[in-house]
Amino acid sequence: MNPTHTPFLLRRELQHSLDTLASTHKVPGAQLVVDTGSEIVAVHTGTADVATGTPLTADTAVPLGSLTKPCTAALVLLLADDGDLDLDDPAAEYLPELRDVPTVTIRQLLSHTGGLPTGPDSDTARRTTAAHYLASVCTARDLLFAPGTDFSYSNAGYVAAGRIAETVTGMPWHEAVGALLLEPMGIMPAFLGVPAGRPVAAGHGFNVATGQTRPVQQNLAPLEAPAGALLASAIDLGVLGRAVAGQSLCLPSAIVKHMSGAEPGAEAGALADGWGLGLALFEQGDQIWCGHDGNAQGTSCHLRVEPDSGVVVAFTGNAGAGTALWRDLAEDLERIAGMAVPAGMEPVNASDQVALPDCAGTYANGSTRYDIALQPGGSPTLSIDGDLELPLVCYADLTCDLVDPATGRRQPGGRFHRDPDSGVIDRVQISGRTARRTSSG
Repeated sequence: MNPTHTPFLLRRELQHSLDTLASTHKVPGAQLVVDTGSEIVAVHTGTADVATGTPLTADTAVPLGSLTKPCTAALVLLLADDGDLDLDDPAAEYLPELRDVPTVTIRQLLSHTGGLPTGPDSDTARRTTAAHYLASVCTARDLLFAPGTDFSYSNAGYVAAGRIAETVTGMPWHEAVGALLLEPMGIMPAFLGVPAGRPVAAGHGFNVATGQTRPVQQNLAPLEAPAGALLASAIDLGVLGRAVAGQSLCLPSAIVKHMSGAEPGAEAGALADGWGLGLALFEQGDQIWCGHDGNAQGTSCHLRVEPDSGVVVAFTGNAGAGTALWRDLAEDLERIAGMAVPAGMEPVNASDQVALPDCAGTYANGSTRYDIALQPGGSPTLSIDGDLELPLVCYADLTCDLVDPATGRRQPGGRFHRDPDSGVIDRVQISGRTARRTSSG
């Protein structure tokens, strides 16, 4: 932390930064908590719901999306620490619906290394049961790679982890995670689809044509709750972050090590430099930060923890543009407080750009299709489920960046894999999700 900043000055500058950036990015409301290891500064700004004009307060709970997953992981780890399960047990021992993938372990569910597809969209999931959902997704036919050998971010894996917690505790997931994890930490639980005893924020979208920001409906299917149903404030996330930094009796040291230690084979590509059990890992100089990002409908939430120093940064924003706000805010944190917080992965800065004509083809992750085509001149483009084609920039080490066609800016895309025997490109990982090749271009 900048030694010239008192907590008062730090709070004032962070408040100014948050107010300014929320206005710039048209984010109705946002919260920020910075724990320097010795001082905690919390600021907030704006509106929880533009339709009602309700102010966003320090206590307002925001839909966290995938930032729910670290809490599901911590719940499962608490059960393991109590001896109720073993992390290296096959998940199918607890869930018969996983019998077609008998070697996938609980550890692999939590680290996204089980080879499971991500799962269908929420509208599809809403029309089925959790058991049928898992039985239809977690099949030997659809495994993306041998369990434990690679990484593919999977909501289905966390649906399974939540179901295991329910099986072991005899409680619904939301009751178990509330009673065993959140309430002991002093966090008042709030979940999508469950009446909350505290103020909650709506997610928002910005209509470019009308220039208006409007609330959007959350559509997470109930069975997907362990992967994305939690609501919390930045203050709540700061409490979780301090526990991950080893500063809470609620998470024993063994659990902290599992969450913040790199798992073998968890090469997360564009998402992070590595992955623990429930948390992403980011290299920043000689420091290793851990954390997670979460996006629900019209929200963007982020948690970063540097365990050695005890520094915790937590952010919530109730609009999709909160992700851009978060990245700008990370730059301000370095300027204001001297904290080099990893907002996310950066594009590959390499001079070894190459043509990769043999990458063209169709790849699949469950029901999601990735089409890579070569344009005139040989440049590849990516389309997911028939959406807009995005230019790809490929490098000699088989990593790739995505290019925003509107601005030309690059962002981390992922990497290709060659079969070690044939040398043929047989998989691609895009934004942390691996897809297996089904046909050539």
